[in-house]
Amino acid sequence: MFVNAIKEVTKFTRPLQTITRAYGNKHITPGLSTLFFVNEMGTAVTCKHVSQLIIASEQRNKQFLDFKAEVAKLHKDHTFKRNLKGLEIKYKYKKDTTVQIKNSFMGAVDTFDQITVKQHPRYDLAIVQLKGFNEIQYDGYARFLNDTSKIEQGKYLCRLGFPFPEFNNYKYEESQDDIQFDQNKRAMVPIFPIDGIVTRNIAENNELMGIEMSTPGLRGQSGGPLFDENGIVYGMQQSTKHLHLGFDIEDKELLIKGELKKINDYAFLHLGQCIRVDIIKDFLEKNQVKFYEA
Repeated sequence: MFVNAIKEVTKFTRPLQTITRAYGNKHITPGLSTLFFVNEMGTAVTCKHVSQLIIASEQRNKQFLDFKAEVAKLHKDHTFKRNLKGLEIKYKYKKDTTVQIKNSFMGAVDTFDQITVKQHPRYDLAIVQLKGFNEIQYDGYARFLNDTSKIEQGKYLCRLGFPFPEFNNYKYEESQDDIQFDQNKRAMVPIFPIDGIVTRNIAENNELMGIEMSTPGLRGQSGGPLFDENGIVYGMQQSTKHLHLGFDIEDKELLIKGELKKINDYAFLHLGQCIRVDIIKDFLEKNQVKFYEA
């Protein structure tokens, strides 16, 4: 049912690759999230919590460069450890503190020299504008639903995003004490759809702002579009709600591989929550961003 729609929506839906590293650790942790473009001018929407990665990246990386510059000035003698500890306290660095965040807007534009982020004052929504590029690498743009009366219980919709961070196109540069994306490796980032029906509307501040879906939005799909069989965008995946079903099993004995074992199980229903299309369009209009409807 969604075969053609997925092909169409994939053209303007892109992953945000993120790599992070903690203080004193060479291990790199990969992550993925999603954004989709709303016009031909490098403008995309995503979740506010995703956009925080963009904002935090510049702040954390600059702070780490400042820290390394101060460390480099320390005398390599008996005072080094004590003075290093003083810098760690100054910068609030512990072994689990994230010191580096690097992002890659894969398949978005050829290059850019500036990013601006505008966050919604109430909802988990943000506008990301890439600037200074020569050409776009995505094809087309979102077509937003014009008639919101079509958002009804039972409506069958699909979400698209990048939930599984299986890519390995990154490296740690020992000589620079730095993490980087490796241009010599191909990024393996498959897009992943998940379908479901509309279960309920979500209201906050006496305003309809969300759509609840019968299936979960997967980690990494945050910021991905919610669309119908024609590829018309109804909203954007933002989070997943977990409802306790009450079908709890405690200390139940089951025969497993020839042995009696006591089993505990607590069942939950995982429901995706999406920002409504009218909230997205209103935010774009207030920020004078061009978008398209269907």
